[in-house]
Amino acid sequence: MDAVCVYCGASAGNDPFFAEVARDFGRAVAARGMRLVYGGGSVGLMGHVANAALEAGGQVTGIIPERLWEKEVGHKGLTDMYVVPTMHARKARMVELSDAFVALPGGFGTLDELFEVLTWQQIGYHSKPVGFSTPTAITMPCLPSRAMPMNRVSCAPCISRR
Repeated sequence: MDAVCVYCGASAGNDPFFAEVARDFGRAVAARGMRLVYGGGSVGLMGHVANAALEAGGQVTGIIPERLWEKEVGHKGLTDMYVVPTMHARKARMVELSDAFVALPGGFGTLDELFEVLTWQQIGYHSKPVGFSTPTAITMPCLPSRAMPMNRVSCAPCISRR
C-alpha cells in the first residue's frame, strides 16, 4: 500500500480531541512511509492531518476544487497539489491516487466522500479498503457496517491492510 486517502472536516470541530486524532493519523501514515492524499485544505482537521504528516517527514498530496483554491483555503506547503474544476473531479482523483480510504471526524462533505467511495466499492469500481476512526463512528452513527473501524491510536487495521 503506497497511498491512503483521508476524508475529514475543513473545521476543527467542537472537541480538541478531533484535532489530536487528525494529527495522530497524519503521523501514522508518514511513519509507515505512505503518501497521504486528502482534500487539499489548510484549515480545520484537514490542515492538522496534512501538517502532522509533513512534520513527520511524509509525502502529502492535496486535491482541491478551483472554487476552494480561489477562497485561499488551499494548503501551499504540500508535496503535490492538484487544483481541479469540480468536487466530482476531486473525488475521482482521490480514488485514482489512493490505495485505501479513511474517514476522520467531519461534516456533510466527509460523509459525501465516504458514502461515494463505499458505493463505488459496493458496485465494483474498486476493491480498496475503506475505514473510519472510532471518533468518526461516535460522531457519525449512520455509518454503514461494511466500513471498517480502526484503532484510534495506531490506525493500523486500515492503513496496514493490503
